[in-house]
Amino acid sequence: MEKGIPERLYYRIRDVCRIAGVKPHVIRYWEQEFKEIRPAKSSKGQRLYTKKDLGRILLVKRLLYEERFTIEGAKRYLSEKGGILREIKKVLLEMKEILEGGKV
Repeated sequence: MEKGIPERLYYRIRDVCRIAGVKPHVIRYWEQEFKEIRPAKSSKGQRLYTKKDLGRILLVKRLLYEERFTIEGAKRYLSEKGGILREIKKVLLEMKEILEGGKV
């Protein structure tokens, strides 16, 4: 992840890819697999991600790449009551640290 996440209302897919460190096809695949990732679309059909969407993408990345969950395992984990909320909070706190310059 980069040092600072720019403060915006919406992020385009290229911005999300740069921040999360994954390619666009990965993000699009995750949108198909995880109901929690549903970006808005502009009038031109471009995906528009909120900071909340970005947090969910970072969570899915952590579950799949760092904690070595399978897609099905990550889906199950996210569907557990309250699991996603706890994890989003954790990711948002990490993002806050990054924004404040305390961590890379």
